[in-house]
Amino acid sequence: MTPAVKALERDGAAFALLSYEHDPRAPAYGEEAARALGLDPRCVFKTLVACLDDGRLAVGIVPVTGQLDLKALARAAGARRASMAEAAEAERATGYVLGGISPLGQKKRLPTFLDASAEPLERMHVSGGRRGLEIALAPADLIRLCRARLVPLARA
Repeated sequence: MTPAVKALERDGAAFALLSYEHDPRAPAYGEEAARALGLDPRCVFKTLVACLDDGRLAVGIVPVTGQLDLKALARAAGARRASMAEAAEAERATGYVLGGISPLGQKKRLPTFLDASAEPLERMHVSGGRRGLEIALAPADLIRLCRARLVPLARA
């Protein structure tokens, strides 16, 4: 099992695993997950790693229906600017491959920010740590386990 699943099991948090056959030609992994699993895309979130202007990395978690607002992430992290991290840098820091980066069980604990649209949801879905694996859990559990801050991060 992935480090994300192991972290949830260690914690005793309630969660469910959903899997699907990943298509390597899929243009967007999160949207593929929503479609393949028949989920409301507003409840499926993607985990993105950004580089802040002071050299730190930060994680932004936003619905697959939107985009990460890098200015909002920078503000939330106390930086002036942010840009998307290079793929290799994101993979090295998290221990996951692109398209399978989970906010849970990462190699390094990075400052993590969850889009405020997750707050009213009963369950949300995030990557389980590999392409084709999703985790369903309560937003409060994700916030607690990742020490995430809830902030407006997504833009249409």
